[in-house]
Amino acid sequence: VIRPGVTLAAGTRIGANCVIHAGVRISASAVDDGAEILDYCVVTDSAVGAGAHVGPFAHLRGDARIAARTKVGNFVELKKTLLGEGSKASHLAYLGDAVIGAGVNIGAGTITCNYDGQRKHVTTIEDGAFIGSDTQLIAPVTVKAGAYVGTGTTVRQDVPSGALAVSAGKQRNIEGWVEQRKKGS
Repeated sequence: VIRPGVTLAAGTRIGANCVIHAGVRISASAVDDGAEILDYCVVTDSAVGAGAHVGPFAHLRGDARIAARTKVGNFVELKKTLLGEGSKASHLAYLGDAVIGAGVNIGAGTITCNYDGQRKHVTTIEDGAFIGSDTQLIAPVTVKAGAYVGTGTTVRQDVPSGALAVSAGKQRNIEGWVEQRKKGS
C-alpha cells in the first residue's frame, strides 16, 4: 500500500505486503517484505528489513541498515548504522557510525558521539544490551552483550557484559537559588 504524497526515487525496491504512509521519500533503498514506514520519513541509501517498523518522522541515510522486526520510531536518525534484529530505538535518538546487535533497547534521547573533530569512530552495542534514556556514547566504545547503561550516562569506556554503567553524580538541590537569582536581575 502506497499512501498519498510518497516519492519513490531511482534505485528503490519495495517488497510485498509493505505499507508506505503519506509524505515518505525513499531513494536508492530497499524495503523488505512486510515493513511499514509511517508518515514523513526519509530513507536514502539504506535498507529496511522484513517486518520492520519505521517512523513517523524518522531519517535513515548513508548506509543505514535495519534488520528484521526492528523499530525505529519518531524523530530517530540513523547514519551508517546497523540495527540488529528485534532491536528498537523508539524515539528521539541519533545513531551514527554504530553497530548495534539483536534485541537491544535504545532509550529516548540517546546519541552516539561519533566525531572527534577530525575523524569518525564506531560505537558497538552488543546483543541484548539496554541503553537508558538521555545517554551519550563517546566513540570508539563498546557496550558488551547484556550490559545496562543507566539513564543520563555518558559512556567513555567499554561496558563489560552484565555490568551497569552509570556516570551521573548524586543530585544536589541548591535551596533559595531562584530567589537569589531574581534579586540579581
